[in-house]
Amino acid sequence: MKRVESDAAPAPVGPYSQAVSHGEYVFASGQIPIDPATGAIVEGEIEAQTERVIANLAAVLEAAGSNLTRVLKATVYVTDLALFARINAVYAKHFTGDPPPARATVQVAALPLGADVEIDAIALI
Repeated sequence: MKRVESDAAPAPVGPYSQAVSHGEYVFASGQIPIDPATGAIVEGEIEAQTERVIANLAAVLEAAGSNLTRVLKATVYVTDLALFARINAVYAKHFTGDPPPARATVQVAALPLGADVEIDAIALI
């Protein structure tokens, strides 16, 4: 097992890795909408937060030798399922592999640092 790190994504906010790889797989931890340049949650609507989350996730996957088209399974965590369609519209622009990845979407009571959306993924390297 190998730790995966990217300076283009925020450092973990706890005792975990941005991702770990093993064999032909990378297991990316959940990314929240932290701007790695400022360390702060991005301002704006859910679309801006989702764009940042996906950019962070893409950076971690790239550091592992993978990318969004190689994602096998993603999990989307959201604080309000009423935001689902808006998150899904941004998600669909970036996860363009064929077939698209398997996915679960879960409403949660809260996310770290007050984020509204978080996405984790398992991908092929």
